[in-house]
Amino acid sequence: MTFDIQPILENEYAILYPLREKDFDDLYAVASDPKIWEQHPNRDRWKEEVFRTFFEGAIKSKGAFKIVDKATGRVAGSTRFYDYNEEENSICIGYTFYATAYWGKGFNHGIKRIMMDYIFQFVSQVYFHIGVNNIRSQISIGRLGAEKVGEMEVAYFGEASKQNFLYRISKEGYLVAH
Repeated sequence: MTFDIQPILENEYAILYPLREKDFDDLYAVASDPKIWEQHPNRDRWKEEVFRTFFEGAIKSKGAFKIVDKATGRVAGSTRFYDYNEEENSICIGYTFYATAYWGKGFNHGIKRIMMDYIFQFVSQVYFHIGVNNIRSQISIGRLGAEKVGEMEVAYFGEASKQNFLYRISKEGYLVAH
C-alpha cells in the first residue's frame, strides 16, 4: 500500500483524527449507549469489556478514526478504512458509529463523503459491510449511492462472525453522482 489510510480528514462539521490508545475513554463515553448497537450484529458492544475488544481491533487496524464535532469539540463517534485489496484496487469503509445526537442530520453522509473524496484518489472501489438487521445503516448507505452486491459472513476482531450485506460504490459512480 502506497497511501496513508489514517490521515487527518476534515469538512465544515467534523475532523477525523487517527485513533490513539488515549482516546478509549472519550470514545467509550459515546459507545456506552445501548441504542447505538440495537441493530448492529454485535449488540453487546455498549458493554465496556466488549467495546475494549472492538477498540483494540480499531487500533490494530491502523486505519481507524476518532470523529470530533467541530462545533462542540466533542467526540461524535468513530469509523475506519480497512481490508485494502491491492489486486482489486479496493478498500472497505466501516465499523462506523455515532452518538445518537448525530443521527438523521446528514453527519454520516458528510463523513463518508470526505472519506471517499480522499480514498478515491488511490482506489477504484469502496466496499461496506452492513449487518443484515441494521436497517438504519442499509438505508443510509443506499442514500450515498452504494449498491448491494452480496451477502457474506464477516469475522469481527475478537468477536463471533456475523452475516452482513456487502455494498459497493465505484469511483466512476461516485464521481458522476458527486
